[in-house]
Amino acid sequence: MTPARPFPLEAAPIHVPDEVLADLRRRLALTRLPDDVGNDDRYYGVDRGYLQELVGYWRTGYDWRAAEAAINAYEHYRVEVEGVPVHFMRKAGVGPNPTPLILSHGWPWTFWHWSKVIGPLADPGAHGGDPAEAFDVIVPSLPGFGFSTPLPDNPDMNFWKIADLWHTLMTRTLGHAKYAAAGCDVGALITGQLGHKYAGELHAVHIGSGLKLTLFNGDRAWDLSGGRPIPEGLPADVHARVVELDRRFAVHLAAHMLAPSTLAHGLSDSPAGMLAWLLERWMKWSDNGGDIETVFTKDDLLTHAMIFWVTNSIGTSIRTYANNNRYPWTPSHDRWPVVEAPTGITFVGHENPPGVTTGQRVQNFLDGDRAAWYNHVNLTAHDHGGHFIPWEIPGEWVADLRRTFHGRR
Repeated sequence: MTPARPFPLEAAPIHVPDEVLADLRRRLALTRLPDDVGNDDRYYGVDRGYLQELVGYWRTGYDWRAAEAAINAYEHYRVEVEGVPVHFMRKAGVGPNPTPLILSHGWPWTFWHWSKVIGPLADPGAHGGDPAEAFDVIVPSLPGFGFSTPLPDNPDMNFWKIADLWHTLMTRTLGHAKYAAAGCDVGALITGQLGHKYAGELHAVHIGSGLKLTLFNGDRAWDLSGGRPIPEGLPADVHARVVELDRRFAVHLAAHMLAPSTLAHGLSDSPAGMLAWLLERWMKWSDNGGDIETVFTKDDLLTHAMIFWVTNSIGTSIRTYANNNRYPWTPSHDRWPVVEAPTGITFVGHENPPGVTTGQRVQNFLDGDRAAWYNHVNLTAHDHGGHFIPWEIPGEWVADLRRTFHGRR
């Protein structure tokens, strides 16, 4: 095995000051919850009963120091990239020639949502795989998220500008001539942009879903329907699915794009309020069968929430949506496919379009107008799994990603 070359940076483990934790406990003790009559079915959103249970556990039972120790089992670094603070977590690859891989999360994700796949990707030999497929895994926090804060005075950070920062991080800061990239949610757009603008310096990319890079462009980007009414005459199940998906995504898209700062004032002041806003997405977007704790334990939920709270980054994280729209994506070239890097895509059942089964999902993508955007080489659909793919179905995600890069590095 070729000895790993020395890593060029000094590690900086995560540590939250005691006074930040004490302030959090004081705020949690003073939580004032609203009346919530008639919301046992969560028709109106997160119910008071479960939120109250979580807030109580957060104040008296949750142990951040234990979570911090688990997080610090990995290497952590903090650098400046073109004046922007960037935190990233790393696990060195174990194999004859590990390929550098950068993983990009979305919202309301944190870097820790990748934690279940880092070990198998970095050390496949220890997880029943081939050491020749090892990756040197780099997991940054998006600028304005978690420990990649505070943002400097240029408040225009969006997904395609993050892609430029990631390319600089990988090629200049870390010195890789060529690398791999993967991502989900907004991280899939960042990864797609890397495969568009920097295809010649990437082995390949792997993403969850295959959205157009113009997703956030336009005057009504906050409305997935574009203002169009639901077509008449749809089968009842298809109509219900359209309504379900609208309810699942519409509220956060509109709020984040149209008034992120207004929302941020409340979420930055109240840990319970911030938790409720995050919890709504974790509940509705994950494939949990109505029980969120089948996907995220209470400790999991609160660790992800803590990463937003202790860094006061909820406001800058949601601002990213508005900036994706305010500063629209423009192409770096006019060639097709737009994303020239070889691309693998993972689809999950919880996000199947209306009227489309998992068995039809790949063909539905190929028949649509998004497939032509990508140099797709590996398309896979799974019955199970929701929006947080590497957390929810880590084994499937790792297998899909390995297929994408097999023979391409």
